[in-house]
Amino acid sequence: MRLTTQRLVELAMTNPINAEMTARLPALGLDQCLLTAGCLFQAVWNHQAGLSADWGVKDYDVFYFDPDLSWEAENAVIERAAELFRDLHANIEVKNQARVHLWYPQRFGMPYPQLHSAMDGVDRYLVAGTCIALAVDTGEIYAPFGLADIEQGILRLNPITPQPDLFQQKARSYQARWPWLRIENPQ
Repeated sequence: MRLTTQRLVELAMTNPINAEMTARLPALGLDQCLLTAGCLFQAVWNHQAGLSADWGVKDYDVFYFDPDLSWEAENAVIERAAELFRDLHANIEVKNQARVHLWYPQRFGMPYPQLHSAMDGVDRYLVAGTCIALAVDTGEIYAPFGLADIEQGILRLNPITPQPDLFQQKARSYQARWPWLRIENPQ
């Protein structure tokens, strides 16, 4: 069976944290609000492995885009989200993608371009197939590299962020949890 965006959403929503978050996130009123990363694509791998949808999910990533580059504005959103999701007992990471270029170089030791949308942040994940997000306002899936790699268990370097060493670390981390995943080494 080919993995469709509809099937991805169905699998992801079997994780009760994802379902609650997508129901509640509109209350924050965030522009370009996306639920993204492992909480979505790992549901597919967990389904294929016969595991619960939330197995191995370390955190739940929420991206949004606010041209206010102040830490105070982002922190206010983080605090509102913490209150909104307090009863979920999950590690929820809320990040204004407009600000990433301000802190990324200090945290990771390399430059990062200024982004122009929340989707720009999704585009930059190290593993191409994991560039997946759910737009909270429309329920649509954003997957610039498609869903085939996730369905087939292929981990390949994202050509937009060609960082082979970091890619290998991330891919090996996934492979440690889902041993059947295949790492395609960059040429």
